[in-house]
Amino acid sequence: MINFFSKICKKLAINDPFFKFSRYAFGEIALVVNKVWIALGSTNWNEGMNIESKDRNIVLPMKSKNIIVLSFLFLALLSNCKEDKIDLKAAPIAPFIKDLAEIKKDGKLKVLIAYSGTSYFLYRGEPMGYEYELLQRLAEHLNLELEIKISNNLDMLLTNLEKGKADLIAYGLAITDERKKIASFTDYLYLTEQVLVQKKPRNWRKMTLDNINKSIIQNPLELIGDTVSVRKNSSYFERLANLSKEMGGEIIIDTLKGNLSTAEIIKMVVDNKIKYTIADKNLASINASYFPILDTKVPVSFSQRIAWAVRPNSPELLHATNSWIKQYRKNPEYNVIYNKYFKNKRRFKKRVKSDFYSVNNNEISKYDDFIKTNAKLIHWDWRLIAAVVYQESRFKNEASAWSGAEGLMQMMPATAKDMGVKDRLNPEENIKGGVKYLKQLYDAYSDISDREQRIKFTLASYNCGYFHVKDAQQLAKLNGLKSNVWDENVNKMILALTYPQNYNKKEIKYGYVNGQEPFNYVNEIFKRHEHYIKFITE
Repeated sequence: MINFFSKICKKLAINDPFFKFSRYAFGEIALVVNKVWIALGSTNWNEGMNIESKDRNIVLPMKSKNIIVLSFLFLALLSNCKEDKIDLKAAPIAPFIKDLAEIKKDGKLKVLIAYSGTSYFLYRGEPMGYEYELLQRLAEHLNLELEIKISNNLDMLLTNLEKGKADLIAYGLAITDERKKIASFTDYLYLTEQVLVQKKPRNWRKMTLDNINKSIIQNPLELIGDTVSVRKNSSYFERLANLSKEMGGEIIIDTLKGNLSTAEIIKMVVDNKIKYTIADKNLASINASYFPILDTKVPVSFSQRIAWAVRPNSPELLHATNSWIKQYRKNPEYNVIYNKYFKNKRRFKKRVKSDFYSVNNNEISKYDDFIKTNAKLIHWDWRLIAAVVYQESRFKNEASAWSGAEGLMQMMPATAKDMGVKDRLNPEENIKGGVKYLKQLYDAYSDISDREQRIKFTLASYNCGYFHVKDAQQLAKLNGLKSNVWDENVNKMILALTYPQNYNKKEIKYGYVNGQEPFNYVNEIFKRHEHYIKFITE
């Protein structure tokens, strides 16, 4: 009971009924004690108690001795009231633990990556990027499905890794002592140095090289007292702080939002939104190839190792990743991929100028409007239809196959005729006819209640034919599998129809089919659709 009142004591609310009674009871004690005091010839001390007469009306009349008893009980309880002791140190949160064995049980390698013009982006309908290409090969090496998570705040990369939102950070992180306190870094992927990104004078093309150099910073010492803009949790921020100490003069650091990529910050220099920034030399140089008004020649650091990161409690994943990196760096393909994104200036310029470069525009192809219009006929996400078109023709309208299929959705002559397509090389007609045929197939699977599974049956049928898929469903029944579920059931049977012991069964009516083709077709379209969702808004 005392504990109960102790909790109440902590409130000390002046309008709390309990405390109104308390004041009343204490007042009664004061009156009794005061009378005794006066009788003994002492001075009146009632004035100091400041007892309000209205507080006497909050309880029913009581006998004086009961009041005194309750009053002394209150005093006893009040004496138990103690000052709150608040532990300002939050209880430690148990670290998230998930190493390679647990990852393999899930079957997915979850990776945090940045959306940028070098790491991961969409170009003409195809996902691309330095980190993306390497991750595909790492996941294949580990026999895991790759699950990419785009980081919307680069300053939170390491925090989100620590919380278990991913197993690996695949982003160009410079290895620093501060970062090593919270993450384990892989072997380095490449070496680079940090450079100052600044803008040349507007009329630089008419100036001599000597005059250009005189008009811009040539030595980091010249940055003392000036402002450089970088993300707060970047290695660039750390380097600028150290540089100020090394030079004995302050560089004012303007901190930018964590959702800005290095390429976007470099563009801010071009647009005069900021004066200077710092970037890794390879990133600065490739961006300067498109914006020649930029100067990126002034180094502000020694060579740095650029690597990926895992949690400190994932030694198995770290070891497996390091083993792969060491081996893959010996492969000539590794340098081809690096050069593709950091050295090939012509290709970089071509991407940046393209309307179908996701970093610049919210478009997949020049046929987006046709696709959006016809997607309404089947009530599918238009980006899923776009993934089908890419799979069929890579958005090449003139595409044709040895089988006689033509156009964006590779329509066969007989199918085109049935769908009312007169000119298969007419983009609008071809897309309309292809979607119409997809809807016909989709309607044929009305007995499948799960929408995703129904779409997968539809896509497989579009690829290899409706009746081959029906055979696969029949084979699933014969093998005790679910005939209305594509994943891990009918898709296995479409693969089985490649072999004579299966397609020669009397229950199978339409014989052999190269099952690997529809199996891959469905998987690749769904994976591409996932990429499109990440990059392109509805």
